[in-house]
Amino acid sequence: MSRPGLEEMAARAARAARGLALADSRLKDRVLEQLAAALARQKDDIAAANALDVAEAEKNGLSPPMIDRLSLTESRLEDLSRAVAQVRARPDPVGEISDEKILDSGLKVARLRIPLGLIAFICEARPGALVEAGVLTVKTGNGLIVKCGREMARTSAALAEAFGQALQAAGLDPAAVTVLPTLGREDLRRLLSLSESIDLVIPRGGEGLIRFVSENSRIPVLKHFKGVCHLYVDQGADRDQALKLLINGKTQRPSTCNSLEALLVHQSEAAGFLPPAGAALLAKGVRIKADPAARAFLPEAEAAGPEDFGREFLDLTLAVRVVPDFEAALEHIARYGSNHTEVIATRDPERGRRFQRDVEASCVMVNASSRLNDGGCLGLGAEIGISTTRLHAYGPMGLRELTTTRFIVEGDGQLRI
Repeated sequence: MSRPGLEEMAARAARAARGLALADSRLKDRVLEQLAAALARQKDDIAAANALDVAEAEKNGLSPPMIDRLSLTESRLEDLSRAVAQVRARPDPVGEISDEKILDSGLKVARLRIPLGLIAFICEARPGALVEAGVLTVKTGNGLIVKCGREMARTSAALAEAFGQALQAAGLDPAAVTVLPTLGREDLRRLLSLSESIDLVIPRGGEGLIRFVSENSRIPVLKHFKGVCHLYVDQGADRDQALKLLINGKTQRPSTCNSLEALLVHQSEAAGFLPPAGAALLAKGVRIKADPAARAFLPEAEAAGPEDFGREFLDLTLAVRVVPDFEAALEHIARYGSNHTEVIATRDPERGRRFQRDVEASCVMVNASSRLNDGGCLGLGAEIGISTTRLHAYGPMGLRELTTTRFIVEGDGQLRI
């Protein structure tokens, strides 16, 4: 039997999505229960498939940040199992009625929360993201059609099998989570034109992939191009706490989009903060690229060029700048930030509130690590991605962000005159 075409697979996924949208919360939770069992049952097979993908990616010269994202370690598999359980335990937003009111005309008006439809998820070297996307869409009654990079072909096939088994065990169409075979650029263009079947596109990958999707899609796209995240050490900040935020934000997992790429330090803190910060960063293997004012306190640092600010390094490289005041820090972030995550280390509550109010980013943190801008860490259970666009979501996208509302109206013969 020949493999169905791309258009047919998308149409099947859309039909399955409509069936999943009608499922009640108990049935959707049963799918997630079955998924957790399938992931546990197939853990060794998934790990073996991932090991083959990683070995081939290393042989093909995939970058270290991409290898890190591709790798499904035992602890990461355990994290995914926890994410399934956390999402299953969260309330189902679908069917929620809000904003109820009775107008002078007697009309009863309210909003009913509903799924978005069929979501195309396009990812490269992110098997964990595939699982989180599938779990969130099942819980919210959305369908998912997934285009993965060829570097994770074996892993995605193994994960697709787990989803298929879970959906079938619950009596639902396994096409509700469809993982496509490896697609070339022309096939991806075709996928992005299928607006009759697909309601939303969410790309997860490098800036090049996301720009390609944005420029070629006939379907609405939720995106973030890159994560250029700053830590600003304010005048009078707790230096010990700021140092912990810096080391965690830069070195805990530098290949992620919520890791720090730049450090801004108030000039009054430079002499006291930068020397110990530089020593701690160097001990962690961080390459420091600093402006002239910062290099006065960081003798091991390289000179930063204009291209180093606003750059997503995704490795153990950090740009450092000394700023004259709070306003200069805000101006720097406005110029070089990417609307992802920004952090201030401060003892001044008012400056912290102003930073949260005035900085343009999907998540603005006071005295907390940039690495915490994550669906799991922010109480969402999981995320399908972090949107840096403001329509229809801004920041980590969990269950509520994968739904919308329709107006529901009850009358008694009212007419418009």
